[in-house]
Amino acid sequence: MDATIENILIGNQANLEVFSATLQQLAETDRDIVVVTSDSRGSGKLVPFGKKFPDQIVEVGIAEQNLVGVSAGLASAGKKVFAVSPACFLTARALEQIKNDVAYSDNPVKLVGISAGVSYGALGSTHHSLHDFAVLRTINNLIIVAPADNFETEQAIRLAAESDVPVYLRFGKKSMQLLSEDEKTFDFGKARIVKTGSDLTIIATGETVFPAIQAAAKLERESDISVRVVSMHTIKPLDYTQLKNIALEGKPIITVEEHSVYGGLGEACASFLLQNQFTNRFCIIGVPDEYTVTGSQQEIFDHYGISEKGIAEVALDLLKDQN
Repeated sequence: MDATIENILIGNQANLEVFSATLQQLAETDRDIVVVTSDSRGSGKLVPFGKKFPDQIVEVGIAEQNLVGVSAGLASAGKKVFAVSPACFLTARALEQIKNDVAYSDNPVKLVGISAGVSYGALGSTHHSLHDFAVLRTINNLIIVAPADNFETEQAIRLAAESDVPVYLRFGKKSMQLLSEDEKTFDFGKARIVKTGSDLTIIATGETVFPAIQAAAKLERESDISVRVVSMHTIKPLDYTQLKNIALEGKPIITVEEHSVYGGLGEACASFLLQNQFTNRFCIIGVPDEYTVTGSQQEIFDHYGISEKGIAEVALDLLKDQN
């Protein structure tokens, strides 16, 4: 294994770095691995891949609809295609192609949305992808995954490469902390409990899982509240079995996501809970129905309460109301 790749896969890197390193590993022994990008080789951390495997990367330029169409064609010919583009453009400009050329036509393209959520920060709402979960959840035959750390990312890429159905993989830009050294199981549609607890459950996804863990630690340290934290890395199919088991305990549930409060993880969980007559205290933490404030990702997180302090405050309110 290349020494640089080995170091990347140890952990605490940006998930995109692990994505690129894992693809390089896979491409070493699988010539069917193909990357298609829309002028995203640099931002997708794919320059090393392109240098190493020049015959396995295709550049279509800033043309996201072509990106998905070309990827669908390659997938139909038996290639294992990873289509890489900023999430805000991939899931908006090319939505029709995702719906028809990929999902409806059953071409197992791996759609990779990079710089997702508010990773582009100060570039503003035009460059934020706070709609992708919502629109893609309505499309049949599409797995939706937002890994929370390097371990989940590596496992998701390996599973996606062998998947015979389309997959959407969502990645931000910042370095991610490894969530649990002991938890070494991962599968699409199976939530990962990264911290146990008994008074309240926080269900988060992607880059919001770490602030959820920080909030749980704050609550235990300052208020003696025991908090379970779940990485719901797969938005579709959702792990309804795990969600049901949590709900049966009758304790409050909070969902956290780097997405609009409409149509994402929170509403998926709320729909299941309500339709199955669960009455747990419940709150969705995400971005409200407005154009986002301008700032860094962390500044935006802090503004909307997607933070240690914000999540802890919501938890205390839910527990107070319950009592």
